[in-house]
Amino acid sequence: MEDKQRELGGKEKEEEHAKVEIWKYVFGFVEIAVVKCAIELGIAEAIESHGSPMTLLELSSALRCDPSPLYRIMRVLVHLKIFKEKPATQLGPKVYTQTPLSKRLLKSGQNSMAALILLESSPVMLAPWHGLSARIQGNIRNPVFEEVHGEDLWSFGAANPDHNKLFNEAMACDARVHVPAVIESCLEVFKGIETIVDVGGGDGSTMRLLVEACPWIQGINFDLPHVVSVAQECDRIENVGGDMFDCVPKADAVIIKGVLHDWGDDECIRILKKCREAIPEDKGKVIIVEAVIDEKDEKEDIKLTNVRLMLDMVMMAHTNTGKERTLKEWGYVLGEAGFSRHTITPIHAVPSVIQAFP
Repeated sequence: MEDKQRELGGKEKEEEHAKVEIWKYVFGFVEIAVVKCAIELGIAEAIESHGSPMTLLELSSALRCDPSPLYRIMRVLVHLKIFKEKPATQLGPKVYTQTPLSKRLLKSGQNSMAALILLESSPVMLAPWHGLSARIQGNIRNPVFEEVHGEDLWSFGAANPDHNKLFNEAMACDARVHVPAVIESCLEVFKGIETIVDVGGGDGSTMRLLVEACPWIQGINFDLPHVVSVAQECDRIENVGGDMFDCVPKADAVIIKGVLHDWGDDECIRILKKCREAIPEDKGKVIIVEAVIDEKDEKEDIKLTNVRLMLDMVMMAHTNTGKERTLKEWGYVLGEAGFSRHTITPIHAVPSVIQAFP
């Protein structure tokens, strides 16, 4: 009898929790819309350039907007703990201050995530999400992005310079977040390497960070011609245009970050084979910086696991065959590409560092 009452009590608690929790999904899109608004308005920049906390009137004056709707936006941003609010005192009205989170909304700087947020919340990238169920049911002929936009993500970028610019800026954001984490946790991975090629290196952000941290390295930033054509020139880095499915420039090592998850197993194996051909058989290696999904989820930080799972859904919506891979799936593609062994090192970030050896 006591067990039954406990079971009923547990079900009642679950039901009460569900009544509240469901609203998170009803209005889940609102949070990203408000954050996007904050970036577009430049709220973080205004407080940062002011150099001290700002009142609502100071902030509205700096942003040249009506204080009434701005107050309502700030109320949400404070509730989300993105900005902090210091209450009014006898000395003055309440003011808004920066937080480590709000500083990531700055459009520039080492920790900026603004371009990545603007990319993922752009009309171009949001539109395919409406076709996710149709893809799973097999009701559309093409992958979702291609169905919506008439071409795949890469062709769309080549034909639309503004989107391509935002995409490259977003990838640079990702590099600024994850490359320092790789270097901090795995600097020894780069010891003994004289030349390294970054496959799918975008605007060269990853390679610039790498050669700065490892002055003994000469780098090659390798990507599609229309991508590297706008890459910044930098000492000890050569920008090379080409197609990774055809040939990868020769070097002691290859680094490939956030690229393989864009492709299915067959394409992934083809890319890895080209990477393997580019390195010496005796001392070469391929350094992969990608998420690894731990399906057992025993030791992982649950928040990072959530990001990896969401990233897998992004791959489903935005790429033709891409996916985030488990330990077993990484072992399969690396084995099929001809690598004799590999190691996986977690780095307390979304991706792990995978070293593959011929």
